[in-house]
Amino acid sequence: MSVKIEMIRNLNEKECLDDFQTLQNKKELASSWFKELRDKICNSFEDVENKKMYKKQKISFDQNKWERDGGGGGIISIMRGNVFEKVGVNISTVHGEFSNEFRQQIPGAEEDGLFWASGISVVSHMCNPYVPAAHMNTRMLVTGKGNKKKIWFGGGGDLTPTFKDIKSSNIFHQELKNTCDKYDSSYYPRFKSWCDEYFYLPHREESRGVGGIFLDYLCNEDWEKDLSFIKDIGLTFLNSYLKIIQNRLSKEFTQKDRDFQLVKRGRYVEFNLLYDRGTIFGLKTGGNTEAVLMSLPPKVSWY
Repeated sequence: MSVKIEMIRNLNEKECLDDFQTLQNKKELASSWFKELRDKICNSFEDVENKKMYKKQKISFDQNKWERDGGGGGIISIMRGNVFEKVGVNISTVHGEFSNEFRQQIPGAEEDGLFWASGISVVSHMCNPYVPAAHMNTRMLVTGKGNKKKIWFGGGGDLTPTFKDIKSSNIFHQELKNTCDKYDSSYYPRFKSWCDEYFYLPHREESRGVGGIFLDYLCNEDWEKDLSFIKDIGLTFLNSYLKIIQNRLSKEFTQKDRDFQLVKRGRYVEFNLLYDRGTIFGLKTGGNTEAVLMSLPPKVSWY
């Protein structure tokens, strides 16, 4: 049985018996955390960027708020600098009804299509080809109503080096494993396997990067413990990626290296436009197009 099928089966076996106020409190706790994590990441990345300033003025994130016609909205945060060529940190909280086509693919939404979703998404594309690109997202979803409603978490993080980089990969994976092991020793091997399967380009017959972890439909008896795990994924991503940036930032590169980086980014674009579930979810639920496509690099090339 695949990890995905196992997680969906577990979710479908769970009944969400929360009353209205309890569910509202959970929504508020989750969405507040995603805002807090956004601030932590933006502040940390700005510190990295401005320690290597080439100009006297401070480089910072530009923020733009958006609203969704069907309900809710979010904030896009983008920074372009001399370390981070482009990094986006988006948060959103949206609600409404899935289309008839899409609701059949989402647990708990089959009958009425009702949903609530909140989350954070981070994608960084670096100026130096020897600093890997990185991605992280975590989210909470609620679907349906009454005794048929479902509540779960999803997310993960992955690393995409331009060149083989064993040290960075080891740091990233080991810290994710340490975090997973705090909660369940089966998490890391299961979620790593799911990540390897997910971030694969079948038309290229290659992986997008060196993976990480990927999970969805996380719903255990202890909601607070699940939220704690989701929080730790975000913090682990931030701390491990900051180490990787510091280790690789001073490495010199050539124009040939840069040209290869742009080609490698083409794989990133192909995956996100053809296969990425977050992109599909955002576009099919009336999300902000600029926010949905934030993950795309500023420059890219194909042979």
